[in-house]
Amino acid sequence: PGAAMAASPGALRRAGNEEFRRGQYGPAAALYTRALALLEASGEAAAEERSVLLANRAACHLKDGACRLCVADCSGALELVPFGIKPLLRRAAAYEALESYRLAYVDYKTVLQVDCTVQAAHDGVNRMTKALLEKDGVNWRQKLPPIPTVPVSAQTRWSVPSAGAPGANAPPATAPRAEPGENVPWGRARSPVAQTDQAAAGAERARTLKEEGNELVKKGNHKKAVEKYSESLQLRQECATYTNRALCYLTLKQYKEAAQDCTEALRLDPKNVKALYRRAQALKELKDYKSSIADIKSLLKTEPKNTAALRLLQELNRA
Repeated sequence: PGAAMAASPGALRRAGNEEFRRGQYGPAAALYTRALALLEASGEAAAEERSVLLANRAACHLKDGACRLCVADCSGALELVPFGIKPLLRRAAAYEALESYRLAYVDYKTVLQVDCTVQAAHDGVNRMTKALLEKDGVNWRQKLPPIPTVPVSAQTRWSVPSAGAPGANAPPATAPRAEPGENVPWGRARSPVAQTDQAAAGAERARTLKEEGNELVKKGNHKKAVEKYSESLQLRQECATYTNRALCYLTLKQYKEAAQDCTEALRLDPKNVKALYRRAQALKELKDYKSSIADIKSLLKTEPKNTAALRLLQELNRA
């Protein structure tokens, strides 16, 4: 009779994880589905386990390009356990593939509220910002659906398990059992010390790359400098790096990219003189004289005697 007994949800999940690791996404999804069927009856008691299984099955759908199924499973997982990092990231990736950039942006932003060290979410926000700027223009933010506010309880739940009860408030995503996406950087909750070390190393590397970019600009190699600045920005978003890259783009006559970089810089520092001046230059080349003049006027409020800006304003008034 033992052989005829149904396997436990835990055993099915482990078998599914094994298939997933071997790249067998269809069979893995089928095993997760069987485990879910066994848990359906247990209701509330198994909410966390069902959430993990749905997120795992979503990972299979994502790998197979079944983006709508991935979105449905992630939404189901998030209903059971709100603000899970894995289902949010997987749903964001699926939305991105479906070109639902606004929804993807909201999910990536939500992840950063839960844990601001998740690099995949920073990269996602950057990609979506660019895509939405192109699609909806400078007022793209006004067209976004509301971004949910993550309660503090959800933020602490994901970061450090309490000393008292091991894993009591650790989310299912950080459970020691291996699961799909284990090799992705957000698969484990890192200790705050490790996070700080990692952040410091990232900042240091970003600074080195920026300086390498500056050296290349001095040598007149703007194309190579753009590559260095781009690498630096992936590690750390810094106003000066954006304005430096914008300068390279202006030299390379890539005016649209230059304007975008200045917009990013101004998001970080709304009165940045270099960003306003360089965006005005780019907008002038793009023949958007009205916006260009507006930027120069903003700049002159901060530095009324800025000669380069006054000269550009004269040119614009003649244009």
